[in-house]
Amino acid sequence: MQWRDEGILLSSRKHGESAAILDVFTRAHGRHSGLLYGGASRKKAAFLQPGTQLSLEWRARLDDQLGTFRAEPIRSRAGVLLDNRLALAGLSAACALAGALLAEREPMPEFFAQTEALFDHFHDDAVWPSLYAFWELRLLEHLGFGLDLSACAVSGQTQELTWVSPRTGRAVSRAMGEPYADRLLPLPGFLRLGDPCSLDAFGQALHLTGHFLNKFALPELDIRSSIPARDRLVSLAQQAARGR
Repeated sequence: MQWRDEGILLSSRKHGESAAILDVFTRAHGRHSGLLYGGASRKKAAFLQPGTQLSLEWRARLDDQLGTFRAEPIRSRAGVLLDNRLALAGLSAACALAGALLAEREPMPEFFAQTEALFDHFHDDAVWPSLYAFWELRLLEHLGFGLDLSACAVSGQTQELTWVSPRTGRAVSRAMGEPYADRLLPLPGFLRLGDPCSLDAFGQALHLTGHFLNKFALPELDIRSSIPARDRLVSLAQQAARGR
């Protein structure tokens, strides 16, 4: 078995004395793992950073084997974010979530394209927080926990949707939700109306998607704790909002 593809490196871990096992999200083959000989060497370790775009060749005798990779870097992303803690945390969180939650070897070309667009914009602070929030919403859809933000779950109206039910994931209008505001999740305007994504709104979006990830998606996959890299992103986003 053999294929060639492009992929985003999600993680790399040392295997034996000099090899590494790569976990990548590829354009045509979904999330895929493989052994890279020499992957623990200084030369290769330098480009095996999460978020790096790789040109990949995978080989195995049988389709269900781990197989081996040949990998060449196309472009690095983490290196240019070293002075931007929040964006670097966003990249790390996306890699960790994809690595933990995406099914192995399930092609997701549209979601890959959205993921690639997100990773290509982490250098742009005016763009990436909004892209990241929509990326988590799309991830929830793939996991079977998509939110319905199209209309109020109570009245059916499509205007002034300001809340989300924490139980059903459906939007609730301002008028219908006001008496129950302490039980509902805020719906930031940029997710519905294209409003600017402020740091406060980004924090609200992370709180919204995090509720459904932690309460529904992770337990469904038998993951018993939150994803540490995402927790760090939430913490840094809160700090940034307080210190703006």
